[in-house]
Amino acid sequence: MNIEVLVLNHDYEPLNVCHLRRALALVYLGKADVLHTHDHSVVAATVVMDAPSVVRLRAQVRRPLPELRLSRRTVFARDGYVCQYCGHAAKDLTLDHVIPRRLGGGSEWDNLVTACRRCNARKSDKLLSQTNMQLLHMPRRPRYTPYISLPKYVAGRRNEAWSYYLPVFADVRD
Repeated sequence: MNIEVLVLNHDYEPLNVCHLRRALALVYLGKADVLHTHDHSVVAATVVMDAPSVVRLRAQVRRPLPELRLSRRTVFARDGYVCQYCGHAAKDLTLDHVIPRRLGGGSEWDNLVTACRRCNARKSDKLLSQTNMQLLHMPRRPRYTPYISLPKYVAGRRNEAWSYYLPVFADVRD
């Protein structure tokens, strides 16, 4: 039961991603309706039902707009899990400071990029102009703040049923 389900507010705005068990409880308690299902079923003691993929709450939930936190996972998601120097999707990704910390570069959205270990070691603690390396995309803070976490949003954009409900942002690389 490690299946994730997209939870929409009453107005179809994405609110959260929860596990299948929580989504089934929301549907069973009459708090949500199933909009899309997975291709497999859930077997209970007395009933067999399709596993939900997207559920919509029956009542509107008011939430304050969340802050998009700067973390390794959010920087990786912003950069599409691709090295911003060579363009390869590697398993051993690291964070690189475009302007090294020893030269005054901070840990900020505009200074952090995803890099593979080889490119990070090649750049070392030098400026880009000293290494003849170029960035594929200039780093910047994303202009949006999704209710769901940025890594879940990027993964959800690849899900056909979820993509109908997730807004499209130009500065997120799938």
